Amino acid sequence: MLQLQFPDGAVRYYPDGATGREIAEALSKSLAKKAALIRLDGVLLDIDRPLYSDSRIEILTREDPAVLDTIRHDASHVMAEAVQELFPGTQVTIGPSIEDGFYYDFARDEPFSLDDLPKIEAKMREIVDRGEKIERLVWPREEAIAHFTAIGETYKAQIIEDLPGGDEITVYRQGKWQDLCRGPHLPSTKFVGKAFKLTKLAGAYWRGDSNNAQLQRIYGTAWATQEDLDAYLHRVEEAEKRDHRRIGKLMDLFHIQEEGKGMVFWHKNGWTLYRMLEAYMRRRLEAADYGEVKTPQILDRSLWEKSGHWAMFGHAMFVCETDEGEALAVKPMNCPGHVQIFNMGQKSYRDLPLRMAEFGACHRFEPSGGLHGIMRVRGFTQDDAHIFCRDDQIESETTRFVELLHSVYKDLGVELHSVKLALRPELRAGTDAVWDEAEAKLERAAIAAGMTVEMLPGEGAFYGPKLEFHLKDAIGRTWQCGTLQLDFVLPERLGAEYVAEDGSKQRPVMLHRAILGTFERFLGILIENYAGNFPLWLAPVQCVVTTITSDAEAYGHEAVARLRAAGLRVEEDFRNEKINYKIREHSLAKVPVIAVVGRREAEMGQVALRRLGSDQQSLLTLDDAAQLLSIEALAPDLARLIH
Repeated sequence: MLQLQFPDGAVRYYPDGATGREIAEALSKSLAKKAALIRLDGVLLDIDRPLYSDSRIEILTREDPAVLDTIRHDASHVMAEAVQELFPGTQVTIGPSIEDGFYYDFARDEPFSLDDLPKIEAKMREIVDRGEKIERLVWPREEAIAHFTAIGETYKAQIIEDLPGGDEITVYRQGKWQDLCRGPHLPSTKFVGKAFKLTKLAGAYWRGDSNNAQLQRIYGTAWATQEDLDAYLHRVEEAEKRDHRRIGKLMDLFHIQEEGKGMVFWHKNGWTLYRMLEAYMRRRLEAADYGEVKTPQILDRSLWEKSGHWAMFGHAMFVCETDEGEALAVKPMNCPGHVQIFNMGQKSYRDLPLRMAEFGACHRFEPSGGLHGIMRVRGFTQDDAHIFCRDDQIESETTRFVELLHSVYKDLGVELHSVKLALRPELRAGTDAVWDEAEAKLERAAIAAGMTVEMLPGEGAFYGPKLEFHLKDAIGRTWQCGTLQLDFVLPERLGAEYVAEDGSKQRPVMLHRAILGTFERFLGILIENYAGNFPLWLAPVQCVVTTITSDAEAYGHEAVARLRAAGLRVEEDFRNEKINYKIREHSLAKVPVIAVVGRREAEMGQVALRRLGSDQQSLLTLDDAAQLLSIEALAPDLARLIH
């Protein structure tokens, strides 16, 4: 007999080989009709899998969030069946679920077009309406290879041939269509529902290798309800409107070109935006007792070998050699350089914590296929800092950092979404005992700072575990930016030490920390978060003075001079164009304030202020406008000083 424990703690007994469906029917006929999957000791299984061992069991309906990934996987199978019905001779390869959706790679001589997607969607809906039963079959390896070879599915046959000898070969039959798959799957195609949409076409190489055949990939998204699908499509539409690359071009912020892959060319407006953020961060760090330093861009191979970067991170480093036989590397990180500064001169326990900051320009080789605007680049600047502290200062320094991070995120208009603790990766420096200690102390420090953390096995840095701070933007997307890493390894490898209170030499603990992460990525996030409508203190151009008629031009120059004297970033537009045309142009360029002057304003010493996104305007004297805007344009930290 099977002994099964249910989520409410109840224990019930069933015959060996009972299926999830039979167990559901024994509990409730209505539950059996809705049952989509079972979770057995935490593992999702088909509802019709026979069970043979005592376990903890949950019966999941389609509405359970844990089923969504299977809905997407089944949608990929439904799409593959639809494609093969519509386009005979097409071979299927792999079709996994992914974040927010699914894809399937197809081998077909004739290319798909966007016009094919509605036809495929219609056929998918037809397959859902059929309610085709989905069955799990276990086949002998040679029989499976022979079958897929015979029907022309050579890619499937190759997958089976390459599987380890002991692996079970499972095939899922869906009506008359079948596919090699590990599962699990839903009971029938009806359970997929119709809240899906095919989204785009792309090319893909078989097994991701450019030496292999090129395939055609169809992407789609699938959700449990139409409401969820509609909300997702709205988010995608909003994301496209907010794309930092589109807005960057519209606002003349930056560009990237082929001759400098992953390297940003900052234009005047973009560099102004960058400098405003940098100046703000510099003030916040100075107020938090960080000392700013500057370390070299290029250092000798020997230092990178000592630090462990050459062995653990060398694949991502830009390396060069000189005619004198030197092997040099452009720094991918600032930490080894900061240890060199710490090592200059004897340090005492009284000197700790020592907080060392640098807006450090780093370079890392990212594959060209992974580059994305200014979000993922090869050349970037970190708001980097390293805190050298004693063991008993780890918790207080973590709390202090978290408070600073919260404050900065609030000032910049983003909110902290979650905190994750990334644990030891497979490739790492340091002993297991050192990692045990580092992980335990960082978790305790996170709890002491009032944080609830989610564990991320295998995602730590090679020298230590790290806290990842994920923020949420205006349309609900999350981004990992801030980080705090606890490191016992680098101080040991690079010989950092201080004199303890008892006169002994001790290794400092090294906390690697960043709030923005990199200026490039964070600015990309801010551009999309604000859709280019920056708060006045960040806006590259804060105000444009524009004239209604040419006889107001002299007064326009006076207005520009007065506003600039008040510390504002002001441009002028005295072109012989209609005022509505000029207002529309500057509104599209996301200028927060347009100061309109005509003959009447010139006579009265006034300006008409028009705010971005509003059709209303307010009439103020030039002096009042300068005073009002200069106060509004203060960065949040400076504004707090006068309130």
